[in-house]
Amino acid sequence: MKSIAERFLAAMENQLADVTLNGQTPTEQYRASIIICKKAMSKLKRQVSAYAFQDPADEIHFFKEVKPQFYSKYIYFINVYNFLMQLPAGGEDAMRSYINFHLTDLQRFFDSNKAFYQYYRSGSSQMDETYFTRGGFDVQMELEDFEEDEQYSTSHDYKLSKIMANERFQDYLNLELARIGNGELLQLNGHKPFPFHHPNWTASQTDAVELLYSLKASAAINHGNIEISELVGIFEFVFQTELNETYHKLLDISRRKKDMFIFLNRLKNSFENLINDKLGLLLLVGLITPMMYSSL
Repeated sequence: MKSIAERFLAAMENQLADVTLNGQTPTEQYRASIIICKKAMSKLKRQVSAYAFQDPADEIHFFKEVKPQFYSKYIYFINVYNFLMQLPAGGEDAMRSYINFHLTDLQRFFDSNKAFYQYYRSGSSQMDETYFTRGGFDVQMELEDFEEDEQYSTSHDYKLSKIMANERFQDYLNLELARIGNGELLQLNGHKPFPFHHPNWTASQTDAVELLYSLKASAAINHGNIEISELVGIFEFVFQTELNETYHKLLDISRRKKDMFIFLNRLKNSFENLINDKLGLLLLVGLITPMMYSSL
């Protein structure tokens, strides 16, 4: 089950990454993402219906680690889609009030689930068999009509999914709040502060996060004395795009099993091929000797 679920998750992540590159509006992108997640969730549920968990640990892993990765994204995309569809008319004050309303609502959710939220945030596991194995709970009450199949639900897997989704939604709202009043840059003496046409970032947003956190960790910029939020802001300005949920994308990167540094390795291999091609060309035209080439 673990390898199958990882394959489903990787396929879903690839489709979600493609959505960000297709030129749709944000609302269209989130709607497409909801559909992608829903299809992936259906495939996962069909697979589980034909699978017998080997032991409680196997069942706990699925309902605590696997299923919430699918469902939390689905819930998050629905939250953002609804947020965008109900944007208020008016200026910055109306927008600020709208965002703060949602942030207050999220805080109420975290406060009302404080005990389990602390359990999740602390990485505890002593109650896992109660929380993440099936049976013995009121499905209607616990799942709030989200998932009523008792064979595919535990008392807390939906609650965990909702916590993960709401954390991401909270990050999204805080970023939108910070953007108020800092939208389009003003012209300075008739010239834009950035003297070039803004290029397009054509890799995925996850690739961008992998690059930005690497620059931060390696102290390649300002000797490391720069916040990741500043790097994200610079990236967004240069490429005129929005880079959302950077921390959660970092968590997704950290969960990769076979190749954690996909984008960095692709950069390394591409640069190595470039160097080899350039040196081969120089060797061909006689600008360097074979001895010089071998020493490189």
